[in-house]
Amino acid sequence: MTNDEFYMDLALNNALAMKGQTDPNPLVGSVIVNHNRIVGIGAHLKAGEPHAEIHALRMAGDKAKGGTIYVTLEPCSHHGRTGPCAVAIVKAGIKKVVIAALDPNPVVSGNGVKILQEAGIEVVIGINSQKSKRMNEVFNKFIVHQKPFVTLKSAITLDGKIATHSSDSKWITSEEARQDVHQLRNENMAILVGVNTVIKDNPELTTRISNGRNPIRVILDSKLKIPLDAKLVTDDQAETWIFTSLNYDKDKKMKLQNEGIKVFHTGGTKRVDPNEVVKILGEHLISSLLIEGGGGVNASFLENQLIDKVVLYIAPKLIGGKQAPTFLEGIGIGKMGDAVELSNIVVENIGKDFKFVGYPDYQKEEECRK
Repeated sequence: MTNDEFYMDLALNNALAMKGQTDPNPLVGSVIVNHNRIVGIGAHLKAGEPHAEIHALRMAGDKAKGGTIYVTLEPCSHHGRTGPCAVAIVKAGIKKVVIAALDPNPVVSGNGVKILQEAGIEVVIGINSQKSKRMNEVFNKFIVHQKPFVTLKSAITLDGKIATHSSDSKWITSEEARQDVHQLRNENMAILVGVNTVIKDNPELTTRISNGRNPIRVILDSKLKIPLDAKLVTDDQAETWIFTSLNYDKDKKMKLQNEGIKVFHTGGTKRVDPNEVVKILGEHLISSLLIEGGGGVNASFLENQLIDKVVLYIAPKLIGGKQAPTFLEGIGIGKMGDAVELSNIVVENIGKDFKFVGYPDYQKEEECRK
């Protein structure tokens, strides 16, 4: 590992520690080095607050002059709720700037680098770039497409079941795996299930970890069947948003709104269109969405190519049975050649279980159909 890689890795780790706090802003870390000594370090903590570079520059003070700053994302060049970091770096007398990745926003990408180079500062781009891009996969999608990064999560047995034929599902995975799920909830702005899950399980969909944040609870409910005494309606633990179709119960809508529930209409007559759900969430600045639905809801998002990431907690258990539900249902794929392949796969042990992470490759699917 080179010195540049070492310091950039430190900046990346500092940024990662803030995961779940900066939405809809990116995760950014920064380290300032002068004469082989770290003189400043910082991370972006929350939207609207100073960026990572500013924290590092404040810590370094006069020691920043003539030094090298490592930044996991291109320093900003525009005036928002905070000033442009590229200008602050120039004023501090920094001699060299090492950047992991450029800003993915095509409107501003490269402008920060331009400010630095025009000031005579040496700029190096691409150190640990893949780690930076993966770390900011949520921001990278949202800033370009204005739609949330969608993660499908499910706890399953080795044979893909999410419950027994009698609908018993507690518990498939270990306590350690369930704790990891709460961390995943903490990292997402919204969590989504179908109304059948609400009726059957009466879940809270909250984050049960110390200092965790509760995501907005999103429910797909085409007819507004949700019980008025459901925890998602009455507990006040987090906001609850319901997406319904044109065929909704108008009296029920009024009662739900009186309880503080937001109700959104989509154009479908029988079902809620997941494409509209994702679009509306993006318009409300929801940059990340975690799906914890049943097989039907999960399949509807996959069939519409809306899933960006799959996280499966796999228990070393076998259930069997044709009537036992699986985490993906719907019509399904007709030909094996059309199956959605997953790439960039990572598998790790959590307690007695396995955590599987992969990214659907829809481009390969489309190429197979040509």
